[in-house]
Amino acid sequence: MVPSRRHLQHALRALTVLLLTFAVALLPAGAAQASTGPSSGWNDYTCKPSASHPRPVVLVHGTLGNSVDNWLGLAPYLVRRGYCVFSLDYGQLPGVPFFHGLGPVAESARQLDTYVDKVLGATGAAEVDIVGHSQGGMMPRQYLRFHGGAAKVNALVAIAPSNHGTTLSGLTKLLPYFPGAAEFLSEKTPALTDQAVGSPFLQKLNEGGDTVPGVRYHVIATKYDQVVTPWRSAFLSGPNVTNVLIQDKCALDFSEHVTIGLMDRVTFHEVANALDPARATRTTCASVFG
Repeated sequence: MVPSRRHLQHALRALTVLLLTFAVALLPAGAAQASTGPSSGWNDYTCKPSASHPRPVVLVHGTLGNSVDNWLGLAPYLVRRGYCVFSLDYGQLPGVPFFHGLGPVAESARQLDTYVDKVLGATGAAEVDIVGHSQGGMMPRQYLRFHGGAAKVNALVAIAPSNHGTTLSGLTKLLPYFPGAAEFLSEKTPALTDQAVGSPFLQKLNEGGDTVPGVRYHVIATKYDQVVTPWRSAFLSGPNVTNVLIQDKCALDFSEHVTIGLMDRVTFHEVANALDPARATRTTCASVFG
């Protein structure tokens, strides 16, 4: 039976509430601040990469995230381990503060291109490593494939990325029943429709293979992901790809889509391994103490 317009309106409202719930979860209490960069050791443009960590790390937030709140856990974790760490805001919409990553993904990739050049210029490094969460793990692939990023990036570490789109647990499948709904979302929040399974954007991004030569890819997924669904769609195929289900490292890790990027120290340990595989140590449940 085709849902009534009233039922479809309720479903769209549920989708909106779901997205805003995840957005609010990314904002810690009292975090009503402009995302202009923190003072906890990252976004320090005087930082010079060391011989042991010669590449600066660029952190790329997810949909409805920003350069500060998405990284309050991981950025200090990496700084303490000797990395020069930077984070950008991208995909801003006019009149929408704090919640970014909503603009067209292709345009966001151009913003990342500009930002990487800024970081390379400031640090004197030849390449960066990118760590991204959710859309921030998928969007850099657009940069690598279409904007020359492969020459400037050594590795892409993607946490719960929307690499092959998402059904948002099936909610996006309801959109065809809403006359004008997909057009409304595309106009108001293009990044959401770009990340839907089968979107023209993702078809173009993934045609011909998931990867580009010369870049290492490390994907970290959680089977409890309720945003990127099904969770296996996060994984990539191709050369130089490592796919990790975090529950294979720690069966007691119940992190879902938001917490795996925001505060999961088992994931943080796996990220550190991916950034420096020559010094990697085994990721286990005990990594929360590392």
